[in-house]
Amino acid sequence: MMKYVDIPPVWLLAALGVAWWQKTYFDQGLSFGPVWADLLGGLLVGGGLVLIALAAYEMRRHRTTIMPHETPDALVTSGIFKRSRNPIYLADSLILTGMILYWDAVLSLPLIPIFIWWIEKHFILAEEKLLRRNFRADFARYEKQTRRWL
Repeated sequence: MMKYVDIPPVWLLAALGVAWWQKTYFDQGLSFGPVWADLLGGLLVGGGLVLIALAAYEMRRHRTTIMPHETPDALVTSGIFKRSRNPIYLADSLILTGMILYWDAVLSLPLIPIFIWWIEKHFILAEEKLLRRNFRADFARYEKQTRRWL
């Protein structure tokens, strides 16, 4: 049961919940501005959703798991994975940033680096260790060619 609770979307929802709570009950009258934050926030959320779709498509095409705690059957290096080793985590960060901008949750801005740090320490490093063990030379090459985030 715990492996289904300890997944990145749950952490994203938790961070979004904190940002929504902050804006709803503790906004302190702060705002990013009426138009640009809504537009940029929407673009970031939309971009994040597109990244997730592209990454899920590639992982499905290679018949490997999308779940962080499961052992992958293939090392996916094609499609969006040519640009980022972690496009779904990048997408989660874009969605969080976009919603903070859209909601005018100014005091929640520190959630973004905290979320990125947590995802990297809690998921990415363990996943990379597993990939290094299972796909030795291939992952070593991939790691040199493709950046972790962007």
